[in-house]
Amino acid sequence: MYSKKDYLRHGILFLVTLISTTLAGSEWVYGKSVLGTGDGLLTWEYFWKSMAFSVPFIGILLIHELGHFFTAIYHKVKCTLPYFIPGWLGFIGIPTIGTFGAVIRMKGFVNSRKKFFDIGVAGPLAGFVIAFLVLIYGFVTLPEPDYIYTIHPEYADPDFHGLEEMAFDFELGNNLLFWGLGEVFADPDRMPDMSEMIHYPYLFAGFLALFFTALNLLPIGQLDGGHVVFGLFPKRHKEISLLAYVLFVGYAGMGMISPYSDVNDLMLWIPLYIGFLFICFAKSGLTLQNRVTLALSISAFQYALAYFMPDLQGYQGWLFYAFLLGRIMGLNHPEVAGLKELDGKRKLLGWVAIVIFILCFSPRPFIFTEL
Repeated sequence: MYSKKDYLRHGILFLVTLISTTLAGSEWVYGKSVLGTGDGLLTWEYFWKSMAFSVPFIGILLIHELGHFFTAIYHKVKCTLPYFIPGWLGFIGIPTIGTFGAVIRMKGFVNSRKKFFDIGVAGPLAGFVIAFLVLIYGFVTLPEPDYIYTIHPEYADPDFHGLEEMAFDFELGNNLLFWGLGEVFADPDRMPDMSEMIHYPYLFAGFLALFFTALNLLPIGQLDGGHVVFGLFPKRHKEISLLAYVLFVGYAGMGMISPYSDVNDLMLWIPLYIGFLFICFAKSGLTLQNRVTLALSISAFQYALAYFMPDLQGYQGWLFYAFLLGRIMGLNHPEVAGLKELDGKRKLLGWVAIVIFILCFSPRPFIFTEL
């Protein structure tokens, strides 16, 4: 079914991605880089240590994609092997997690709502189970509190004033599952702050896995969550997908335009932002008039909300993903012949996937704060 070239191509991409995520992990977890100097230079010792991040992280992504892959094979739907996309940009000074993810491309026609559902839900469920176990392991094996001094020896200096000496603060945003597992399994005396969580490889890898799981389970378009919604509510998928997308982009852009901003800035920024929203609905299936109406309505609502709650902020980091969903991927789902209802077991799995999305979603997953 697959040629030697296929296995070689995908195998090389997997190995390169494993290396790139290890390099990224060494930067995040230990502050070591191949471009560093002195104590900041990456050595083989820390390269191998950094695999405590890259192996579970890439392993979870692999299990996720294999869930899709084997389910597609089971349903006799032709598909590619998993494509892993390396993405380490440390050589130009841009922090990354070492990969842009992994995908499987369907080469065969999927003519069944049941097949769409099975293939879509299998990946997130499989990856979630492994991420769940990795996080439990990370929480129950937390090192002693003085571990952080091996990463930041300056913390032990009585003259160090912490955040006052930094240009910005960075921390991971919490989600219900990550918080809950920490409460249940972690020793409170060893539990790090969210701003230090990146230095704990298993926890960082598990958090990123939950982040990608939540992204995939957004009930929009042809994402895994879109397949789930299409399976559970085939006659309402368009409405649910559009509503979820409006809420998503509406939350993401809160704070982008405010009546308290400089008037000259608003005269330029408001038309640009409305134009951005209009473009985001390019593949929504809506008429031109409805796209204009939605763009104006969302921006007007955000502007009015800022008047009454000027400190309310969304998460503008979501806007790029919203653009990809609305302009590139689209909000609609391929139609299939027939609307045969899913059986009880599949319905249960669908609702389990929805609960997993709620547990894994972080409204503000990566928080940068200028100091």
